[in-house]
Amino acid sequence: MFVVIFGRPGCPYCVRAVQLSEQLAEKREDFKFKYVDIQAEGISKADLEKTVGKPVQTVPQIFVDQAHVGGYTEFEQYVRENNLLG
Repeated sequence: MFVVIFGRPGCPYCVRAVQLSEQLAEKREDFKFKYVDIQAEGISKADLEKTVGKPVQTVPQIFVDQAHVGGYTEFEQYVRENNLLG
């Protein structure tokens, strides 16, 4: 499983998404993630909307195996529903 988190500095939900991903990476050998700082990478909201395929109001925007899951709340729910932390 590969997760990509698009976020920005100073975003508390971005920090929480990274922390949850770090927990998953420690517990699961099949879990990898990448955090993309949209400001450092020069990714605009319009660029993110093209990637997501719909209007984007907030970050983080999270993808699991290239499928858009949503923000932190949806990612946390995905982890719970799929019992990824065991």
